[in-house]
Amino acid sequence: MQQRVLLLLMFCLLVSIPLVHAEPAGPSDRLTKVLQTGQLRVCIWPDYYGISYRNPKTQQLAGIDIDLAQELAFDLGPEVRVEFVDSSFARLIEDVTNDRCDIAMFAIGITPTRAEKLRFSQPHLQSDVYAVTTRSNRHLQKWADIDQPGVVVAVAKGTYHEPVMRERLRQARLVALDTPFAREQEVESGRADVFMTDYPYSQRMLANSDWARLIPPPPTGYHLTPYAYAMAPGDDRWYERIENFIRTIKKDGRLLETAKRHRLEAIAKLD
Repeated sequence: MQQRVLLLLMFCLLVSIPLVHAEPAGPSDRLTKVLQTGQLRVCIWPDYYGISYRNPKTQQLAGIDIDLAQELAFDLGPEVRVEFVDSSFARLIEDVTNDRCDIAMFAIGITPTRAEKLRFSQPHLQSDVYAVTTRSNRHLQKWADIDQPGVVVAVAKGTYHEPVMRERLRQARLVALDTPFAREQEVESGRADVFMTDYPYSQRMLANSDWARLIPPPPTGYHLTPYAYAMAPGDDRWYERIENFIRTIKKDGRLLETAKRHRLEAIAKLD
């Protein structure tokens, strides 16, 4: 009886083995996956005014990169839909490299540190550094007043302004805060004199804060930074598809049209 059971088990094992060994299928490239699933996962920072901003009252997303993400999906095919994934500059590298999204589209400044971990598209925007202080601050009137003894300069951790200001400031004291809102609160309360940001975010402050006053960079410029989209390294086919999209929207006018819609034509990079 035991012998017959053993023979039966051996027969079941033998018939379960395929006659021809099949290699496991390799991972599909990202473009194929997006087209097959009909889903384009786009990382955004939902507090980026003019770029990828979620209105706190309506919960609706608006901004140049919200519109261009929809344009990208349309270009990929009629069945492709966008799924926006909340991210931030602090979580950017982790979210992209851990496959939380297929691409990050929220005007990401190209920096050496980020470029070591991410693959950037060609830039579509470019911004200098802007300073925001209070209307009541009489000591800060022009850019040269910022880097002076006793001045406290606030930046948000994870933004490119942090390493830039650490390198450039000689006399002012720099404080790096966990969120953009924290840097605003520090300035509004008087604990900091000024915070550093970029052109899109400066426009949000002027539009929504009656206490804010803008100090533009010097006419010669301070630190121009190109903004682009970020992808995980590798996957040349996906990268070339994104590059083709950006070349096309620059050529056919969609980039400029979308930039004008969100009052960002001054920083659109059309070449």
